[in-house]
Amino acid sequence: MTAFPYTLLDDDLPRLGLIVLQVDETIEQEFCRLFPPHLARLHVTRVPSGAELTPDTVANMERALPGAARLLPATQPLDVVGYACTSGTTLIGADRVRGLVTGATQTKAVTDPLTAALAQCARLGLARVGIVSPYIASVAEPIRAAFETAGVAVPDMLSFGEQVEARVARIAPRSIADAARALAQRSKLHAVFLSCTNLRTLGILAPLTRELGLPVISSNQCLAAHMGALAHVAPVTAS
Repeated sequence: MTAFPYTLLDDDLPRLGLIVLQVDETIEQEFCRLFPPHLARLHVTRVPSGAELTPDTVANMERALPGAARLLPATQPLDVVGYACTSGTTLIGADRVRGLVTGATQTKAVTDPLTAALAQCARLGLARVGIVSPYIASVAEPIRAAFETAGVAVPDMLSFGEQVEARVARIAPRSIADAARALAQRSKLHAVFLSCTNLRTLGILAPLTRELGLPVISSNQCLAAHMGALAHVAPVTAS
């Protein structure tokens, strides 16, 4: 066999790492739209997670998080790693997530949907936010508590009462939009937050924002915006 000569080619595009739940069927699709190949190098790893999201399965995911982070490419430091679970971050704690990830892979920054959503609220001056969650109360209510602890009032919240992730990924965007409308109609809000990386929300954010006359933001949109800010790259704006 003859060795054929070749050249190496590298680029200076931002390098983004994304830790996705094993059962999440949505965020990768949305991030590929938000960060197309000409904008950034997106590297995805999976963390084992139960078919149902409960406090117990989140505890198991916490133990598996470093192993998932180690599977991200290590040829050079990543600009940012996002842990893509809103409820998981709430139950584990953002500081704990950051420590687990930075202890397992080389990255300049770590973020998550909860931290990103609170950053978005601060940036837009949102003091009263309604939350739409797919989950049962034991998973959904801590998100409300986390917002309020951070100084963002949550006067109203709606949940689909679901815990099976395969069903969460298939909740129709129209149903999600209807829940956002219901919140906006019955409470005086500054914004609506669609909580969960597995909800298909990207295509309804801009139309709902125009319709309701207030920002409608999502876990995935907030996470992408925060990762982009940390890596100095602007994600594509969904219209």
